[in-house]
Amino acid sequence: MHAMANIEKRRGYTPRRVREQRAYRLVVASGVTGVAGVAGLVLAIAGVVSAFWPIVLLILCALCVVGFRNATN
Repeated sequence: MHAMANIEKRRGYTPRRVREQRAYRLVVASGVTGVAGVAGLVLAIAGVVSAFWPIVLLILCALCVVGFRNATN
């Protein structure tokens, strides 16, 4: 007698709709943080604000882009 194959769902399964929503949110977040980071950097160069927050926003933008690339591959 042969053993039956394990037919359980794979553990890492995420429905397509959830993956699409995650990718969309990452695109929106990267756009918003990118624009805010660049605007803040311009203001920092002009001496209006500190450069700390624009740099943090640009780092977050880069992380969102990397997350989007991982989500779509």
